[in-house]
Amino acid sequence: MELFTEQVIATILAVVGAAFAFIVPGIGSSKAVGAAGQAGAGVLTEDPTKFVPVMILEALPSTQAIYGFVISFLIVGNIIAGEGLTFGSGLVLFLAGLPVGIVGYVSALWQGRVAISGINLVAKQAGSMIQGVILSLMVEMFAILSLIVSIQIIGKA
Repeated sequence: MELFTEQVIATILAVVGAAFAFIVPGIGSSKAVGAAGQAGAGVLTEDPTKFVPVMILEALPSTQAIYGFVISFLIVGNIIAGEGLTFGSGLVLFLAGLPVGIVGYVSALWQGRVAISGINLVAKQAGSMIQGVILSLMVEMFAILSLIVSIQIIGKA
């Protein structure tokens, strides 16, 4: 009896891809949201009325973890639907987790830095939240592109 059949290896590859797709951008989002929260707390000690714009800017880097969750969910759905995964389809599902995982991690960290700058902008100019959000969303675009690429790869499994 062979321990690692093609189907078992394919399933392992797909599960690792799903885990990577969520864990890696989740770490990036957690670090970025945490750092932005620290900056926001500093602003709020001076002016608690700026809570809403600070909270919005702090939350922006969390989207990468959401995109990773979506890809993980889609990969796991393919594992369950594809009761007999081939090595090729397992490898494709593994590879589908890489774009959103890698780009999600990096873009979360950079978006967190931009969000912190936006929070500092709000501290000095109360009405500047929209400008801070727009600057932060420029980084978000790359996370969205990686989400689309991962979805396209899943479609090939």
